[in-house]
Amino acid sequence: MRVFCVMLLLVFAWLQYEFWLGKNGMSDYMALTENVALQQKANAELAQRNQQMYAEINDLHQGLEAVEERARHELGMIKPGETFFRIVGDNTP
Repeated sequence: MRVFCVMLLLVFAWLQYEFWLGKNGMSDYMALTENVALQQKANAELAQRNQQMYAEINDLHQGLEAVEERARHELGMIKPGETFFRIVGDNTP
């Protein structure tokens, strides 16, 4: 009976070691859980960026205001009959 109890205790100790420290044990699970949380956060940020891009694409397809805004800011274009003023700051420190 004593040998059986010792063997049972050894098996229990081995199972506890495998659970906490072994391959695919609790430490690996916690590390993977943390990695999954970081990846989900990155995915959420990318999804938000994608939604903003889709909204901008739809705005470019639907209305001329977005096209006009891009032409003004990125290409420096002005409408006929408009006066363009550039205000230059003083670069002295």
